[in-house]
Amino acid sequence: MTAPQPSPTPQPDASSPPGSSPDTSSGLSAEGISKRFGTVQALEDVTLTFPPGQVTALMGENGAGKSTLLRILTGDHRPTEGSVLLDGRVLDLDSPQDARRAGIRIIPQEPEIIPHVAVAENVYAGSLPRTGLRRLDRAELRRRITADLQRLGFDKVLAPDLLGSELTAAQRQLVEILRALTGEVPPRAIAFDEPTSSLSEHEVEALFTLIRRLRDEGIAVIYVSHRMKEIFQLADHIAVLRDGKVAGVVRAAATDESELVRLMVGRDLSSLFVRQQAATDRVVLEVENLTTDDVHGISLRVNAGEVVALAGLIGAGRSELALALAGDAPIRSGTVRIDGRQVRLRTPRDAIRAGIGLAPEERKAQALFLQRTIRDNTSLVSLSRLRRWRLVRHRQEKALAQEYADRLRVRAPSIETEVRTLSGGNQQKVVLARWLARRPDLLILDEPTRGVDIGAKAEIYQIIADLAREGTAILVVSSELPEVLGLADRIVVMQNGHTTGELTRDQATEEAILALAMADDLATGTTTAPTGDPMTGETR
Repeated sequence: MTAPQPSPTPQPDASSPPGSSPDTSSGLSAEGISKRFGTVQALEDVTLTFPPGQVTALMGENGAGKSTLLRILTGDHRPTEGSVLLDGRVLDLDSPQDARRAGIRIIPQEPEIIPHVAVAENVYAGSLPRTGLRRLDRAELRRRITADLQRLGFDKVLAPDLLGSELTAAQRQLVEILRALTGEVPPRAIAFDEPTSSLSEHEVEALFTLIRRLRDEGIAVIYVSHRMKEIFQLADHIAVLRDGKVAGVVRAAATDESELVRLMVGRDLSSLFVRQQAATDRVVLEVENLTTDDVHGISLRVNAGEVVALAGLIGAGRSELALALAGDAPIRSGTVRIDGRQVRLRTPRDAIRAGIGLAPEERKAQALFLQRTIRDNTSLVSLSRLRRWRLVRHRQEKALAQEYADRLRVRAPSIETEVRTLSGGNQQKVVLARWLARRPDLLILDEPTRGVDIGAKAEIYQIIADLAREGTAILVVSSELPEVLGLADRIVVMQNGHTTGELTRDQATEEAILALAMADDLATGTTTAPTGDPMTGETR
């Protein structure tokens, strides 16, 4: 779909001073926004306009200030200095409800879903239709949700009666989108925060169609993503934050990835994957004919110092295999050996004791205690080494947490900072710090850079390279083909719970991986030419 070209509202471009004053007469604007949290300056004199009828991408490293700016625009934080304007009128936003009443909405990266009620109640929470007796009007609720699902094109992927606890990650995201697009006050500006991180190919296509429709209806769209392809597919303008300041605003049609990376990180990341061969002959992990409820007859090995990637399409069974090896899914048959010793992995504790660590796909739901500190989260699996007479030695615990926070460059005021306040990249570093402190023989990383910016990706890739050089065996699950090709010494490809082939680093190409990932479909002639990247859901 070709984007219409409305007359753009003047904005500072990459060659303009970051603090240049934009035209704030239409659209949503941030004018001179600064925000401090104690001694931390999160934003400094940010002036940006998000014009109606255009998609403005907001980019920057984790910790650059994107989330803070979104929270200010949507009433979750008040700025220390500066104003939020809509069509030139200063808004007084004391809460997200104030922003919603003004027509400003956000689809958060981590959806907030009520687990024990249905999709319809989740979507209209706070504005449920009532009968004259103040009882829930279920007929009207059914009519509304059915109409909205059909109007937005989600009726094929979301059933009104599904409970919140039954929703997949993708479906939870769609519920948040429905919330944002419904209500008495029509949306004037909508911010999408990493909306495709959990969506399939078809869901991504539906979302992009929806965003273009919103743009064509005159809504100001703010799109936050670390996926460059998405940015260039959707955005009219790209605003880049660095260290809490505006590094530049450029027209999407007049820039490229290299310029955006330079604006984001202040340096050229010409080579993200810089690592030397470190694999040895010592076999750390050996799996033979492993079968669970989701995977069947899996055999593979990972040597010390080797990075092995599990590749495949959505639903291939990669994450399910990772959970089984971490003791979090029952193994029905087969054997697992660590350093030649057969182990029984009935619980995560068994896996930890065997020397296996897992950084799971959903870091917030599966790995982190969000209300606890960096120190608590880092030391969690190392407490046995920190105890004396059943009491944790807090001085040693603090030293351990500080050591790995420094090594991984976790950006936070201190190790006593609650993890929920960190950016996605820094939260992922805390998960990695937990396992580095434990020093596992095998580290399993499931989507280690999902929702992470380009600068943090480079740091995580370097951490992986360092761990391999130190002799750790690493098993990586990734849906990003460039990441798989750049990180792995060997690639094991899966489809429908089975392995379909293995490729060395020299043999591996995107085409070879996809051929193995779709081997059964190609053999039976049931596949069609994909309209997008089936590994990531990015449309071409």
